[in-house]
Amino acid sequence: MKTTAGGTRSHEAMAKAHVLTQALPWLSRFHGATVVVKFGGNAMIDEELKAAFAQDVVFLRYAGLRPVVVHGGGPQISRELAKAGLESTFTAGLRVTTPEAMEVVRMVLTGQVQREIVGLINAHGSFAVGISGEDGNSLLANRRLAEVDGEQVDIGRVGDVTAVDATLINALLDDGRVPVVSSVARAEDGGVYNVNADTAAAALAVGLRAEKLVVLTDVEGLYADWPPQGLNGQPQAQLEVISQLSAEELERVLPSLSSGMAPKMEACLRAVRGGVKAAHVLDGRVQHALLLEVFTDEGIGTMVVSS
Repeated sequence: MKTTAGGTRSHEAMAKAHVLTQALPWLSRFHGATVVVKFGGNAMIDEELKAAFAQDVVFLRYAGLRPVVVHGGGPQISRELAKAGLESTFTAGLRVTTPEAMEVVRMVLTGQVQREIVGLINAHGSFAVGISGEDGNSLLANRRLAEVDGEQVDIGRVGDVTAVDATLINALLDDGRVPVVSSVARAEDGGVYNVNADTAAAALAVGLRAEKLVVLTDVEGLYADWPPQGLNGQPQAQLEVISQLSAEELERVLPSLSSGMAPKMEACLRAVRGGVKAAHVLDGRVQHALLLEVFTDEGIGTMVVSS
């Protein structure tokens, strides 16, 4: 039996209609809700993934949600520090940030990375507005020390968020804008601090009373058994991703997590402990992962809930 071109188009149209109707209950549920998205990993590097992410954010905006994008820029910062003849040094997984390095951090985050994200989103309309956490004192931080062999070590202009002033970001959201926030915070001593972007996103999600925190990363989610061991010590072909866990369950496994995953899961824990209804870790290497999580029944990645 032959299928006509018109028949093919009809099937394609029906498939699209099915996807839209599946999204209907989620569109109703999340209309008007604030969603904080931490943008990072390969999604920030791959051109197709960057474009898909921008489309997702604009879709959320048109669907009646209030998206807020928080970003870092580790690889870009390391590259610019090298150009400036400054060494990238890490202690306990945190970048040692001298005053000279802090100037490079601010320049890269607000002058390069943020401008690109804003441009990608605004290719679809005048939505995105770039700010840093220091603007309007949106993020206030104090100095963070690294712990090495039980000792506290000073690592320079690195901070932990202590307070959030949501006034500026809420004003932008109320105006229909998409705030794109770089992870630099105002310091209590009047200077500025470099803040881990996962931590900044969690703090903003709590301060904005967001419905969701979404953290994009380079793995499928939180694995049930890591590192994997198979026959003769070879990695297993399939790894089991934990689809959902409570804050209490996450607290128990947190000490065993890898240095790469720990900050992301800590951010999820901080968010749900602070009143955010759900926090998600998604594979940013999957195109439109954000839409798959928000608007489909199945969802992807790992979701953390309060209980």
